[in-house]
Amino acid sequence: MILAGFCRNCFSKWYKAEADDQGLELSIDDARERVYGMTYGEWKVNHQLPATPEQLAAFEARSKK
Repeated sequence: MILAGFCRNCFSKWYKAEADDQGLELSIDDARERVYGMTYGEWKVNHQLPATPEQLAAFEARSKK
């Protein structure tokens, strides 16, 4: 998120919105699965770690811009 300036959840929401605009049926869960390469729950269990103090500081600094 810090490198790209947006998170996978945001990208999933944009992906779903574009599918809606194109008249395609896609749930937010399906959009997340396409972005994450697995279900959101699986990804969280396997990959999501608590943010470090340095990561939180970088996010906070970027959010103020």
